[in-house]
Amino acid sequence: MATPNENTARAYNDLVEINKTGAKGYQEAAEGVSNPQLKSELSRLSQQRAQFASELTQHASQYGLNVTESNTIEGLLTDAAAAVHHGWINIKSAITGQSDSAVLSECENGDSVALKAYETALQANDLPVEAKSVLQQQHSQVLQAKNWITQQKSSVQ
Repeated sequence: MATPNENTARAYNDLVEINKTGAKGYQEAAEGVSNPQLKSELSRLSQQRAQFASELTQHASQYGLNVTESNTIEGLLTDAAAAVHHGWINIKSAITGQSDSAVLSECENGDSVALKAYETALQANDLPVEAKSVLQQQHSQVLQAKNWITQQKSSVQ
């Protein structure tokens, strides 16, 4: 198994944090929509993101990385951006009277941020093969979720 370097540690840390924030954001979104089918799917996506964070944490530990202790500058900036996004779901819901379409737009924005983070991590030349495989699978599922959100957003407008 390849020895992880700083880029691998940063990728894991950032993606774990993004997925933890995504889990919270999706749960909040599920609570903010009125459509029962949307509530159900957004709750499922919340659980999926929590599972992704757990998977990445376990995978990182195979490389001797403890992502809960790893605070890179990039990770802290990602945390700040994620916190801002999380706040936007609250603000948008309050302003729009919890419009399902507005909540879905914020979910779509959150997934766009997550996809960029996965793509950045996957571009690292020194990422171990095992890590790349996990990241590719999760990226694919985040992309599927974003596409579903986009489709739902157009149908609730």
